[in-house]
Formats: sequence, structure tokens, C-alpha cells
Amino acid sequence: MSAETEALSEQIKQSVALLRRHLDWDVATTRLAELNHRVEDPDLWNDADAAQKLMRERTTLANQIEGVQQIEAEVEGTLELVELAEMEGDDSLVQDAVQTLRTIAEDVRKREIESLLSGEADSNDCYVEVNAGAGGTEAQDWAEMLLRMYTRWAEQHGYKVTFIEGSEGEQAGIKSATIQVSGPNAYGWLKTEAGVHRLVRISPFDAAARRQTSFASVWVYPVVDDSIEIDINDSDLRVDTFRASGAGGQHVNKTDSAIRITHIPTGIVVACQTDRSQHRNRAKAMEMLRARMYEAELQKREAAAAQTEASKTDIGWGHQIRSYVLAPYQLVKDLRTGVEKGNPGAVLDGALDDFMSASLAQSVGATRSEASASAQ
Repeated sequence: MSAETEALSEQIKQSVALLRRHLDWDVATTRLAELNHRVEDPDLWNDADAAQKLMRERTTLANQIEGVQQIEAEVEGTLELVELAEMEGDDSLVQDAVQTLRTIAEDVRKREIESLLSGEADSNDCYVEVNAGAGGTEAQDWAEMLLRMYTRWAEQHGYKVTFIEGSEGEQAGIKSATIQVSGPNAYGWLKTEAGVHRLVRISPFDAAARRQTSFASVWVYPVVDDSIEIDINDSDLRVDTFRASGAGGQHVNKTDSAIRITHIPTGIVVACQTDRSQHRNRAKAMEMLRARMYEAELQKREAAAAQTEASKTDIGWGHQIRSYVLAPYQLVKDLRTGVEKGNPGAVLDGALDDFMSASLAQSVGATRSEASASAQ
């Protein structure tokens, strides 16, 4: 076999080994057999919520196990085809088989990264909150560009996007806005986008066409369900009503039914204006507050677990994670992973997968190093 064929085969073999390791293969297959047995219990649906949770776990586990088994079968069949084609001197068939291996290698790489989405809330839906930094209209326009970028990314992946609340800028853009992104592993993917984003461009609002630098922050937190207990005392809350504004077009409510809730002990503020009913907006705002407090707890746990890792960085205002340069040259660079893209237009149109994957792949690299060391 050619050097490329052997290299691809070895790459896929390592990735499959890591997938099995992430799954804890023996435990996973035993658990799937147990779930399959429980699904046959006629009393399962007496508790609909528990049944749905079990079915989701079963589907996820089955997809992961079957995915690995399918890859192994495809690789084995393709390598046999390569050997047969080489024996017969059929270069065209060899090239087709090698291309198939390249496709398998890319697929297994994506599965390898997705296997990292096993955090406590990674599978949940999430809220994405964008806030303009200092700089007036420039920063507010940049915040709206970021909101559009995440909306386009979500739509391209088949996720549902729901506008929650927003505050328009004085001349253009937004001061802040929150959307809910609903779909498989929404929080697991989008949490990598939390931080400060920097834009450099020729200002469309400056008559002298000078270059400007703008900042906006992105905050991502998971939607939590009733199974997660978050204690909130009514005495710790300040509730304000206001008139809705911002995105939403003709459907935005025009009465003072929008709700803003401040959790006084932590300073966390949430708002909702998505509904014409003040009661429903309050319920949604409380749901968001619970989510923010839960996310804060997750951040504390992660910080405690990662305090000895130099590669871990603080997420917060003043810490840039990515720069988007539109002038004098075209470049988007992630400052955490070093990933660069020379087409900012595509990135701002939602092409974020490479940045998200690279952020998650840093952990894959650590795992791969561990696996290599243990194999020696």
C-alpha cells in the first residue's frame, strides 16, 4: 500500500481508538443493552418525562456505538479494495479507494471532536447574549453583526433560533440582545464562543473613512430543565417592567409587558420581551435567571478543575478570543487556537465550525498525547 494509504489507515485507527476510549466501550455497550431491555417494559411510559430522558440516552448511545462500528467496517472493506486494486494494477480504483479513506478520516475526526461534548449541560439548548462594548455606534453595529453571525450559524445547522430580548442602538446596531438556540449539543458547541470579539475595519459611520477598532462580548449559558434545582429567593429579586424594543418587527409587543429581573446578591440581570403577556415574559425571565445561575456554577466547577492547566484562559470582558480584521487586510484569527481564515465575509455569514472544532480539538490533542504515551 502507498504511504498515504498507510498514513490514513493509521490516523483513522488512532481516532477510532480514542472514540472507544471516550465512550468507555465495554461500559457503553452494556448500558445500551440495559436500555434496550428497559424500552421493552410496558410500564415505561407511565412516567413520560423519565421515558423521554431514557429514549434520548438510548438514541445517543446507539448512534455513537453504531457510528464506530460502521467506520471500522468501512475502513476494513476499503483497505481490502485497495489491496485488490493494487494487485490488479487498477490505479483509478486505488485513487477512488484512497479518496474514500480521506472522507472516512474527516468523518471520524468530526466524531472525535463531538465525543468531547459530554459535559453536564453540553447537550442542552442555550442562550446567546451579545453586548456592545464601549465605542457607541461602532460597537453597537459590531454587536448586531455578531448576533447575525450566530443566527446564521444556527440556521445552517438546523437549529431553531428564538429572539428573547434586545435593546437597539441610538443610530444603528444593538446595545444588547439575547437569542435562544435550540438543537442537539447547542450549548456544547456555542460555549466555545463566549468571550470578547474584536473588529478592525474602515468605519462606515466616519466621513473621513478612518480605521476603527470595536469590541463586543458574547455570553453563552445553557437552558436548564426542572430536574436541576436552583434555589432563588423572591426577596433577592428586583423586577422591573418596560416597553419592548429592538428586533421583532410587527410582532414585538408595544405595551409595558417586557420584564427585567435583577438577582441582587450576584448582580445577574436577565430580560425578556418575546411575548405580549407580562406573566409569560416573567416566567421566561425566571427560566433564564436559573440558567445564568446554573452556568455560573458550571464555570466555578470548571475553573476549580482546570486551575493547574496553563492553557485554560479566563472568559470575561477585556479578554479577546478572536480578532476580525476587514482592513487593511482580510483575516479572522482565533487567539486561543491560532486558527486563521482569510475570508471574513464567510465567517460573518456563519462559517464558524473550524473555530469551534479547534477549540474542542485542543482537548482531543491532549487525549491523543495521553493515548500515544500509554501505547509506548
